Amino acid sequence: MLNMTPDKVYAEAHARSIADPEGFWAEAAEAVAWTRAPRRVLDSGDPPFYRWFPDGELNTCHNALDRHVEAGHGDRLALIYDSPVSGSRASYTYERLRDEVARFAGVLRSLGVGRGDRVVIYMPMVPEAVMAMLACARLGAVHSVVFGGFAPKELAARIDDARPKVVVAASCGIEPTRVVPYKPMLDAALELAGHAPERCVILRREQAPAELGPRDLDWHEAMSAAEPAGCVPVAATDPLYILYTSGTTGRPKGVVRDNGGHAVALLWSMTAVYGMRPGEVFWTASDVGWVVGHSYIVYGPLLLGATTVLYEGKPVGTPDAGAFWRVIEEYGVRALFTAPTAFRAIKRDDPSAALLGEYDISSLRALFLAGERLDPDTYHWATDRLGVPVIDHWWQTETGWPIAANLRGLAPMPIKPGSPTVPVPGYDVRVLDPDGHDCAPGEEGAICLRLPLPPGTLPTLWHDDERYAESYLTAFPGHYLTGDGGYLDEDGYLFVMGRTDDVINVAGHRLSTGSMEAVLAAHPAVAECAVIGVADELKGQLPRGFVVLKSGAQVDPGALRAELVQAVRDQVGAVAAFKQVDVVTALPKTRSGKILRKTMRGIVEGTAEPVPSTIEDPAVLDSLRAAIARADG
Repeated sequence: MLNMTPDKVYAEAHARSIADPEGFWAEAAEAVAWTRAPRRVLDSGDPPFYRWFPDGELNTCHNALDRHVEAGHGDRLALIYDSPVSGSRASYTYERLRDEVARFAGVLRSLGVGRGDRVVIYMPMVPEAVMAMLACARLGAVHSVVFGGFAPKELAARIDDARPKVVVAASCGIEPTRVVPYKPMLDAALELAGHAPERCVILRREQAPAELGPRDLDWHEAMSAAEPAGCVPVAATDPLYILYTSGTTGRPKGVVRDNGGHAVALLWSMTAVYGMRPGEVFWTASDVGWVVGHSYIVYGPLLLGATTVLYEGKPVGTPDAGAFWRVIEEYGVRALFTAPTAFRAIKRDDPSAALLGEYDISSLRALFLAGERLDPDTYHWATDRLGVPVIDHWWQTETGWPIAANLRGLAPMPIKPGSPTVPVPGYDVRVLDPDGHDCAPGEEGAICLRLPLPPGTLPTLWHDDERYAESYLTAFPGHYLTGDGGYLDEDGYLFVMGRTDDVINVAGHRLSTGSMEAVLAAHPAVAECAVIGVADELKGQLPRGFVVLKSGAQVDPGALRAELVQAVRDQVGAVAAFKQVDVVTALPKTRSGKILRKTMRGIVEGTAEPVPSTIEDPAVLDSLRAAIARADG
């Protein structure tokens, strides 16, 4: 393989992972420390419910912490905490983090938490959130992290579904412009919930300490009296965590992650996908409340023995607009993982990247972007300014790790703007037409994954096998439906054009809003954009565009609209019937950076659309309504 080109190395690895998944993943599993090594790799006896390493036994916390200490790396940095919003910084070696986690596991054990019990974690980006997650893993308990700041109703729904024995929470979260009181929201959630956890452990922060109630226990007091707990071996198929997908209505949809497959897949991905090595610094600018934070703030880097950065605050949109560059320089970050939204915001506020010149970011090897479509303009801007590979990659909460990527550690391949490159080994990606047939190269269809899914992906939904099968496995038998549409080109590169529910029907023509957004984003004055389908009596639906301009862009709004409409007509076609585009100051987003297209449709069409509690800035909706009113007037 030493003389093989990257595309040949990739092709051989991917082909083997599909033809011989058991052999492929058995080799990857050798990098994990097992208390009982698996003799079976894949249990396919009950399709479509597959289980990886069914007779294996391990402890995820041991793999993430203890084994590195035992190997003589206890003084290596495991976690760097950087919090501009609280003025706090801290560093934890592997030995120190192991000791803190063992003590908090002792706290949970003293409260009756054991193997299989659930613990809900409702905390901001503080080291104690990571400790709580790992402490649950240490005991064989199942954690469910709820994004800090979720409204009481949504928190209550998750408590009722997970039925935790204990809730671990902070008294508050801190944002650049405000303090968010978590404890009152937790109290309100417990009033709404039908299930009552036995105890709550509260990390009291000086910005809003909060009063403790009869079921509450102070974090620091509990830790001072705790006896450390050891690692409890669990079955590879036992659940490690439940993560509820964002935007659910009614009963939450709890994605289950197992212990064994998760450890194998994430450890493999850290080297093969991200090209990281033990001891190097990896920074994922996300939140532990999302799947990205679970996989690549906490578990992935620590399983590898790397150093992870935990950043509390928003690196962009704050008084410290150069925060990304400062953190990279200060800690010697080798790889940065964030969302395209972050770089669109930097591009908007600092188009020439003047602030970048104030920092030395020579440690950076690559920028990884995921979570939404990476438009070519942002790709080119980041590539030109940073001088490192800018890697788009695509995956989901359900899969837990990348489906398609440019595998920097296994086989770095040429980058095609607009594509997350190729299917990752383990994923048999198919693009299917409505009849379930493979689409020709370049032909758009539903992106599906042929079963079985690789290790680390969801085996089912929490206590709901029927809903798992109905939601993902019935549309195309033998395949997992991703819900995204796109195509494979003649080189095998995947292009993800957007959610299939963002495909609009214009006079009988099915059109991707993603393809129109790509055209708008390519305009030199546009920082970010969204295209939505709105109801039309004649054609059924019509596309409507919204654009945010780059800082300092000098354009005539009328001329810009005409240019953008013509560009879509030229590149997508007159069939798109794209005639309206509005300039707005900002687009409504969730706190994780996803554009709220459904909310935008509701505003345009005048339907009742509740404001999600996950929205980043509710004031943006008012400015959007005003812009729509002006345009329609």
